[in-house]
Amino acid sequence: MHILLLGSGGREHALARKIAESPLCSKLFIAPGNGGTLQYGTNVPVGVNDFAAQELFVKENAIDLIVVGPEDPLVNGVYDYFTERGLAVIGPSKEAAQLEGSKAFSKKFMARQGIPTAAYAEFTAENFEEGKAYLAKHALPIVLKADGLAAGKGVVICQSHEEAQQVFEEMIVNHQFGEASSRVVVEQFLDGIEISVFVLTDGKDYKIIGHAKDYKRIGVGDTGLNTGGMGCVSPVPFAEGAFMQKVIDHIIEPTIQGFHKENLVYKGFVFFGLINVEGEPFVIEYNCRMGDPETEVVLPRLKSDLVDLFIKLTNGELGTAEVEIDERAAATVMAVSGGYPGDYEKGKPMQIPAEIPGDTFLYHAGTSVLADGTLVTNGGRVITATALAPTIQEAAASAKHLIDQVKFEGVYYRKDIGYEFE
Repeated sequence: MHILLLGSGGREHALARKIAESPLCSKLFIAPGNGGTLQYGTNVPVGVNDFAAQELFVKENAIDLIVVGPEDPLVNGVYDYFTERGLAVIGPSKEAAQLEGSKAFSKKFMARQGIPTAAYAEFTAENFEEGKAYLAKHALPIVLKADGLAAGKGVVICQSHEEAQQVFEEMIVNHQFGEASSRVVVEQFLDGIEISVFVLTDGKDYKIIGHAKDYKRIGVGDTGLNTGGMGCVSPVPFAEGAFMQKVIDHIIEPTIQGFHKENLVYKGFVFFGLINVEGEPFVIEYNCRMGDPETEVVLPRLKSDLVDLFIKLTNGELGTAEVEIDERAAATVMAVSGGYPGDYEKGKPMQIPAEIPGDTFLYHAGTSVLADGTLVTNGGRVITATALAPTIQEAAASAKHLIDQVKFEGVYYRKDIGYEFE
C-alpha cells in the first residue's frame, strides 16, 4: 500500500514511524515532512492545503490512502476533495470538521446530543454591545474563545471583567485572529484536571486508542504563556474504571451516534479535550485529528498495526478490530526555540544523539535538513524526546535525559513534565 501523510510536525513524525512499522505499507510519502520524517519515508515539497498539487502527486505515485495530520486541510475540505476522486482519506468531511473549525458549531452539536460541556453564549460585531453587557455580569474567571482556527492561541481565560472586555474587543473589533475571531464564544470556566481521549471512528463504530495529559504552559509548575504543548504523559492515572466509563457513556458514544443522526461523514481520529470536574467529565473541545504532543505518547503505547486499523476503518470493518495498548507509561518532553511562544529565530544548527536507547524516541516537530545535510531548527517547538517505562516518573526521567542531549542555541524545555504524578 502506498500512503501519503500530510503534515510537518511532531505528530506527523510519530504517525510516520507507526505507519512505516506496518508490513501493509510498502511506500510512505510525507508532505511536506520535516528533518525526522526522512527516517521513515520520502518527504514531498507540497503544502498541506495544496490539493491540486497533492492530486498530481497521488496520480503519479499510485497513492492508495491519504492520512491527514493537521486540522487546516480537514477544515478546508481535503476529505471531500479526494473521496470525490475515489481515494480513501483518514479524516472527517469538511462539514464534520467544523467540530474543530467552529467552536459555536461544536457547542450546538453537544447541546443537541446532550453531551456535558460548559454553559456558553456567542457574539459577533452585530451584538457586540450585548456581549459587553453579558461579560459585565458573568462569573469569574471567564473563558473567551475565537470561534475559528487560531493556531492554538484563540482561547483566553480572563481573571477580571476588565480583562474580559479588553480581550473581547481585541478579538471582534480589532480582528486579533482575523476571520477566526469574527465570532467569539464566551464560556463558563470549569475547574478541574484536563485529559485528552483519542478515538478512531468510521462514523458508526469506534475504538479508543489512548488518552493523555498535555502541559500547555511555557513555565515550570504550569506558569507563563500558553504554548502548543511542552510535554505530555500517558496514561492518565485517574482515567480508568468508573471515570472512563462515564466518558464512554456520556461523551464518546453520544458523539459517534450524533455523527450518524446528523449525517456527518466522519472516518478518522476524534480528539476529545475533556476536563475532570470532581469525577465528572465535561467536553472542553473537539479536535478532528490527533493532538501534538499527545500523539508522541499515544502511538508508542499502541501495539496494534495502525495501517490495519486504517484499512478496516475505510472498509467499514472497524468494529471487528482488536486494539492492544502497552501497559507501560509514556512521557514526552518538548525542546523549544529561545523566545517561544513569542518571537524566535529559525535556522539554528542542531546536535542530536547518534544513538537512541531502546524504548526512547526523538520526534522532530520543527526541524529541516539543509542541502549539505545539516539539521537546523525550523519552528518554535523543535523536537520531543519520548520514553516508555513502567511508571510515569521513570518515563519522564528517561525523556528528560534524552532531551538534555539535544543541543542548539537557545534550547529550552520544561524539567517538570509529569510533576503532579510523582
